[in-house]
Amino acid sequence: MFPRIYLQTSPKLPSCVGAANTHGRLLHSSKVLCGSQEKEYLHASRVPTYHFQNSLPRLAIPPLEKTCERYLKAQQPLVSEAELQELQTIASEFQNNQGQELQKELVETDKKNKHTNYVTGLWFDMYLKDRRPVVLTHNPFISFNDDPRPEYNTQLIKASNMLISSTRFMKTLRDELLEPEVFHLNPAKSDTSTFRTVSRLLPSSLSWYGAYLFKAFPLDMSQYKRLFNSTRIPRPEKDELYTNEKSKHIAVLRNGNVYVFDMMDGDGNIIPETDVLAHLSYILNDNTPAAEFPISTLTSEYRDPWTQARIQLIKADPQNEERLRLVDGAMFVLCLDDDQPGDPDAMTRSFLYGNGSNRWFDKSFQLIITKEGTAAVHFEHAWGDGVAVLRYFREVYSDALQKSRVHPDTKPSPNASSDEKVVRLNFTLDPSVKEAVAKAKSRFDDVTNSLDVSHIQYHKMTKTHVKKAKLSPDSIMQLTVQLAHYRMYGKNVGTYESCSTSAFKHGRTETVRSCTSATKAMCERLYGSSGPQGSADELMEGLRDCSKVHGQLTKEAAMGQGFDRHLYFLKHMAESRGLSLPMFTHPAYANLNHIILSTSTLSDPAVLIGGFAAVTPDGFGVGYGIENNAIGFNITSYPACSASDFVANCEKSLDDIHDILKGQKPACKS
Repeated sequence: MFPRIYLQTSPKLPSCVGAANTHGRLLHSSKVLCGSQEKEYLHASRVPTYHFQNSLPRLAIPPLEKTCERYLKAQQPLVSEAELQELQTIASEFQNNQGQELQKELVETDKKNKHTNYVTGLWFDMYLKDRRPVVLTHNPFISFNDDPRPEYNTQLIKASNMLISSTRFMKTLRDELLEPEVFHLNPAKSDTSTFRTVSRLLPSSLSWYGAYLFKAFPLDMSQYKRLFNSTRIPRPEKDELYTNEKSKHIAVLRNGNVYVFDMMDGDGNIIPETDVLAHLSYILNDNTPAAEFPISTLTSEYRDPWTQARIQLIKADPQNEERLRLVDGAMFVLCLDDDQPGDPDAMTRSFLYGNGSNRWFDKSFQLIITKEGTAAVHFEHAWGDGVAVLRYFREVYSDALQKSRVHPDTKPSPNASSDEKVVRLNFTLDPSVKEAVAKAKSRFDDVTNSLDVSHIQYHKMTKTHVKKAKLSPDSIMQLTVQLAHYRMYGKNVGTYESCSTSAFKHGRTETVRSCTSATKAMCERLYGSSGPQGSADELMEGLRDCSKVHGQLTKEAAMGQGFDRHLYFLKHMAESRGLSLPMFTHPAYANLNHIILSTSTLSDPAVLIGGFAAVTPDGFGVGYGIENNAIGFNITSYPACSASDFVANCEKSLDDIHDILKGQKPACKS
């Protein structure tokens, strides 16, 4: 959403005729599990989970001249003609001199590191060396649609079913039975039993090439190895990503208190659903007061104070280190909240940050379930970009919905021994740690109280209307964002849209610079000083231009042929050599990378709403989705900007685009 290890031998399972539902549709990819195995796994892929990983193509380094050309195109709608000419001179000088030397060195270094790509290491460092808090700065959330069966939406039943489904997902992944992530260009030919048989028989070193012959493109799955049992640990200068490959317990947060219990028995089997129900009931009914100094609040702090507090916490009581490790290595953190957010804005506040004490923001992800049973995933960004999280999100939503293990009439097991098996972690705190917690809470309250949140759900125009007009739905959403900002401020600004590069080994993201000369022209045509300019047909042609340009930029980004990551790396190389180059020191470069409009799409039937915070004090965080029944925007900003005003202008811009799609010229509106 945002810009933004273990391998075990797969067990032999009974082979049954049929197909398993993995992505919300029937596939020929999996054996249907029989008997006890059906309880343990989501499905059993015929192709091992990481089978394609060794043969994935590597991310190519773009030609320097193409990067400079793309950079100048991105600057064009943001600068004057005179400034653009100056930037062209600077880019030409860079391309023919120091840039050429840096590019040569980058290519040589890349050739020596064929196990990864040229972006990955620096991208991890960007996150792990950042000393700012992860909450609001980096972490996003996505919330689940409700179960259509109201009786299953209670906190206890929802938590039990989602916890069981999550454990099934984890086991399926851990034992390499999870269906590999593959993009099927022509599903009728490649999403078949034949494709999977051929893929399975090919050695892993050749498997990608075999898939390519079917016009199927396996995606990188390296991030999946950090999905479960992982956390980000605060360390001096650079944080650590920690994963416990063998742990089988869950951590539960309730009123700032931390509980742990095993979700698998000594043989590695998932505990009975009646035991899960009993353990969660025990926690929900525990009358222990809310923690006075919840150490979980420290995970919301700047990284250096949190690092020092963690060190002091271990000094105060060596057993605190073991307690911390139990949280660090837990499958994930299940947050059981007492609040009942009643509208999308309240949900955004709850799931994006909550009260600060009933969250462990460093975990790879947290599953949050509110008092009335609304559920969401909140995830840390250093380890991955949401590819694995969204797969988890879809699979767990589908499994908990279709294969509920706990029902309204299910009774907790009287023999679960929850008072023995559920352990509340009692941390020993000295005065300095208590003071650190209090400071973290105060700072957290100040910054979260300053965040403005607003949303819109728009029904006049949908994905169906846009596709019928042969336009890219994403381009229309991005144009809406540009129009809304232009209506408010009368100018175009630096814009970021994240695009996955997971088609390549260890792929992370590239930036789509969705503020283009085409979108600028539409802003001026519609909202220039003279009102809408041109006929309805000419305005429609303008929409087509925006769609065409956006589609090309998205394609280039997905293929690793954007310019942002390449220039970011060259800039880092130059700085490490003590070089101060006009290409990077010119104010226009800083202006382009001062992201006023940080945008990301999340369109999926399982998603109710998603969002993230604005990344600059004078900017907007723009989460959006476009489906067949509605368009949605979820906007955040800080006091310098108004999220609600931005939403109002999004609505007006959508109205005008809707008029154009109907063949009408929009009326002049204030």
